[in-house]
Amino acid sequence: MVEAGMRAPSSLLPLVLEKVSFAAGGRRIIDEVSLVLEAGPRTVILGPNGAGKSVLLRLCHGLLAPTGGRIGWNAPERGGGPRRHAMVFQRPVMLRRSALANVAYGLKVAGVARAERDARARPALERLGLGHLAARPARVLSGGEQQRLALARAWALNLEVLFLDEPTANLDPGATREVEAAIAAIGASGTKIVMVTHDLGQARRLADEVVFLHAGRVVERAPAARFFAGPASAEAAAFVKGELVW
Repeated sequence: MVEAGMRAPSSLLPLVLEKVSFAAGGRRIIDEVSLVLEAGPRTVILGPNGAGKSVLLRLCHGLLAPTGGRIGWNAPERGGGPRRHAMVFQRPVMLRRSALANVAYGLKVAGVARAERDARARPALERLGLGHLAARPARVLSGGEQQRLALARAWALNLEVLFLDEPTANLDPGATREVEAAIAAIGASGTKIVMVTHDLGQARRLADEVVFLHAGRVVERAPAARFFAGPASAEAAAFVKGELVW
């Protein structure tokens, strides 16, 4: 909520990538990718192993700097201001403290006043079905619970954009279902979801649009329903059929 006399911050989005490349070890991993990510639809990045999906996500989030091209937000985060985008990894880091304290610490780092932290941390845990585990040490939680806790930390920040890198890798079907429900809820709350997955079933369940990456290039982008009904590129068509693509 913006107080009278204060101007609401401009949206981070769109995020614009212009001929972005990334090379390491003498190999070009991302090859002149141009992409505009808008607010709204959940964007799922698909592609075979080695396509550059996770590297592209890290470039978008700013964990890596491009070796060529440009990446720019519509209105970048200001130093000292609230966090507006974050990333959750396959194996989130859990601090040696309770589940509630993990969320509260994330708020502290983001500059949220002490008086607000508990009021934001507890509802985030409740939304993700972790309220009864608030006092439990985070490191003894199951893999699925830890992943939902990482999502709760992100949700408590009221983010505009959430990047997710294989968030259900190595989870059993029950835990995967719970994490997917959490991702859908976060997206429904207004946060832009940009997710990498290797799981076609998961992409069908969660994607509003698909960006298909092959050999470091975007070879196709389409609404999810159209993509899965009939991919336009030969590489994507083979991938959807379960064939080996390299």
